[in-house]
Amino acid sequence: MSLTLFLITYLGIALGKVPGLVIDRVGIALLGAIAMVGFGVISTQAAVQAIDLPTILLLYSLMIISAQLRLGGFYTWSASRILLLLTRPKQFLWVLMAVSAVLSALLANDIVCFAFTPVLAAALIRSGMNPLPFLLGLAISSNIGSAATIIGNPQNMLIGQVGQLAFGQFIVWCAPPALLSLLGSYLALLWIYRDKMTLGGAASTLADPDSWPDFNPWQSAKGIVAVVGLVALFFTPIPREVSAIAIAGLLLCSRRMKTRDILGLVDWHLITLFCALFIVIQGITQATDLNMVVNRFTAWGVDLGNRTMLTGLTVVLSNIFSNVPAVMLLIPFMDPLNPQQWYTLALASTFAGNLFVLGSIANLIVIEQASRLGVVISFREHARVGVPVTLISLIVLVGWGMI
Repeated sequence: MSLTLFLITYLGIALGKVPGLVIDRVGIALLGAIAMVGFGVISTQAAVQAIDLPTILLLYSLMIISAQLRLGGFYTWSASRILLLLTRPKQFLWVLMAVSAVLSALLANDIVCFAFTPVLAAALIRSGMNPLPFLLGLAISSNIGSAATIIGNPQNMLIGQVGQLAFGQFIVWCAPPALLSLLGSYLALLWIYRDKMTLGGAASTLADPDSWPDFNPWQSAKGIVAVVGLVALFFTPIPREVSAIAIAGLLLCSRRMKTRDILGLVDWHLITLFCALFIVIQGITQATDLNMVVNRFTAWGVDLGNRTMLTGLTVVLSNIFSNVPAVMLLIPFMDPLNPQQWYTLALASTFAGNLFVLGSIANLIVIEQASRLGVVISFREHARVGVPVTLISLIVLVGWGMI
């Protein structure tokens, strides 16, 4: 029964829908978790214990910190500062990608894309620039940058917590290939759009400026101090989730920002997805002999100890199921004594997000936000950039693992 429920759940996650219903991946995962308990595969108590609370707390806390910066107008202000370089397209593209990568490494890359896209697209349209290379550069760099740290994206947080990886060592191993991949992606974008950086005389279609948060220096400064303090605490023996929830709690003690407004920006769907997948994975783990599964993989020639093979498998699974479910599926097979295997999983699952449109939520956010301003980024257009960029990133990752 556990295997059947597991396969049905992951098949639904891969398809992203159930025929005849308007349920999405989060709903499918939640139904899978409910079924695991309802059919007696695991008890209610075991289901609750299966949820990795430190990971959930860390994710939740970082969402609150990101909400502080977003409501303070920091993201919009950052995007507007970059636009000062708009007259020098090549330099502008590099600065945009670098800033996006750095912010995504410290904060949620989805929020960076959500805040940057409308400001960026509106300015590009007004100036007659081709918005495609810059918007694609934003999505790509946010994915790549988020791979550099444990707190850059949800799957890294999970890997860092479950693998008990040190914050500093994670950066030392993961940041260099992320930086090289960022540079390679920038050069790839320059080559692909070498004669198409401008459109010339494009009509202006600006978003309503009132929909963009006003820059509040005090509130933004509070968010920045919170991020700096949090990173500093991550280098201490204090558990990461304790540091994060303490900082988030301090930000909620505000005389200006309502708690409802801050918590309204927390991605409850993503948190629900995490909790549901923890239960589904626990159900199949509890009812299945993992050693037998590992032996079967080995018999098929799949050696997850081989980082090149692990990279390839992670990319495939991430583009079938999405990167968070793929990571949860692979984590039980990771060697707790081999941190480089965990680093490889983190980088590969994140880099895989650039391959196709559906590989990353950041991609979908940029495409959706841009479409509201009349900028269409098709599946084919994204793949024309995403495929070579992902190949470059994976080559860098495999080469880095051999050093």
